[in-house]
Amino acid sequence: MDKINKVKTKIGKKIIKGLAIFLGIIVCLNIIGFAVNKTLFSNELESVAPYGQIVEANEQKMHVYSMGDGEKTMVLLPGFGVALPSADFGPLMRELSKEYTVVCIEYFGIGFSGQTDTPRTNENYTAEIRTALSLAGFKAPYVLIPHSASGIYSEYYAAKYPEEVSAIIMLDTTSTAKTEAQNPPKFLYGLGKLQQACGLTRIAAGLTEPSQKVGNGYTEKEINDYKLFANHVLNDTIIDQSYRMLDNINEVNAIAFPQEIPVLKLISSETDKKVGAEYQTNHLNRLGAKAESRIIDGSHFIYQTNVTDICDAISTFLEKINR
Repeated sequence: MDKINKVKTKIGKKIIKGLAIFLGIIVCLNIIGFAVNKTLFSNELESVAPYGQIVEANEQKMHVYSMGDGEKTMVLLPGFGVALPSADFGPLMRELSKEYTVVCIEYFGIGFSGQTDTPRTNENYTAEIRTALSLAGFKAPYVLIPHSASGIYSEYYAAKYPEEVSAIIMLDTTSTAKTEAQNPPKFLYGLGKLQQACGLTRIAAGLTEPSQKVGNGYTEKEINDYKLFANHVLNDTIIDQSYRMLDNINEVNAIAFPQEIPVLKLISSETDKKVGAEYQTNHLNRLGAKAESRIIDGSHFIYQTNVTDICDAISTFLEKINR
């Protein structure tokens, strides 16, 4: 019996020793990765010049990128966690700019804009959008074109300043009529920041195909710049945006949407299958009688692959409401 116990103890010690060595290697690799990442890549974004102009909103730098000189001004607002919207919206902006003035706003925490400690509330997003547009020289009314979570801020904007919004074109936006989702555990963001700091995010990204492709109208510069910014996308500003998302939805849901503002909601076929018809119907009912929808075949990022379909839908919709 003593011999058996001794063997078990010996095996146990070997397992513990093996685990300690394994964990030690992991820690060492992370330390090395952190040092390399900090030394070689901490300033890499400074090598990329902003595509548009930098304005000061709420005492912080904000990037505003525009194309075209059409009579109508369309304002593209990015979804959550899009690393470099001015590059990601590139093909759509070029196509829309043939007929309209097109402006891309990069929120604090993404793209060429700085970070901020100001809470990521509907009120602050709306104030920053209005300030950035005004300082960049654009005048209301605007056609807002939000993607994903930006639909929340667009609805708030329209409710507070209806005279500044002539229409909203929603690109697979988040519904403000449903709030069942829960915030992810905070430790996941901490883990994500650690992975980013140690270069693991960079390694993983290097092993995957970029969603932006030359065949869909992207330039090599846009693709490469987006990859670069994606290595730095997780920060405290973005995390705060995530944790305020449900509160922002609930706040908008409690405010009546101005029924005189026409809305076109372009829904990706991927999202339509995932969330079901009721999710979209409830949202459209909240937006009122002047809201309509259309399904476009593609993923949540429909503007990366379906520029022609989106522009055709926008053109048809605007012609209809302007009759």
